Amino acid sequence: MDKRVLALRTPDQCMGFVKNAIRLGHPNLAQEARQRAVELRALEYDTLEDAAEREAIEAVFAYESVLTHKRGKKVRATKTWQLIKQHGILPAFERAVNRSSDANDHAGLLELGLERFAFELVVLRHPDRFTAECVGRSKERVASWEKEAAVSESAA
Repeated sequence: MDKRVLALRTPDQCMGFVKNAIRLGHPNLAQEARQRAVELRALEYDTLEDAAEREAIEAVFAYESVLTHKRGKKVRATKTWQLIKQHGILPAFERAVNRSSDANDHAGLLELGLERFAFELVVLRHPDRFTAECVGRSKERVASWEKEAAVSESAA
């Protein structure tokens, strides 16, 4: 990550940096700053017990970034946060993965350079923390994304 991006200390600083990087024609720096904003938001969530929970919360914040980008105003993942409050981080996260395949908007994550925060990738990085059904569904979705990417590359 660029040292200028690493020097950013708040999500708001990151988003200001994103706007400037885009304006100046530096999409890679904008992508890094978006990633940094997601990471910083997760650090503010102080009840995380391990890497799986931290990555799950990062994924929720990345999803909110996609929603915000799409709608042009700040949007919260209200249903997901309600699930987290009711069931805890990982059980809620699993429920979110088990929703429809566009529940975390993979295309939107790709567009913003936040694809590493996809819910399904978090599940696959921590398969021991989720049910076999959730892991299987995640594998299927990731395989379909890879297939779509291969088709897009061959068409280009």
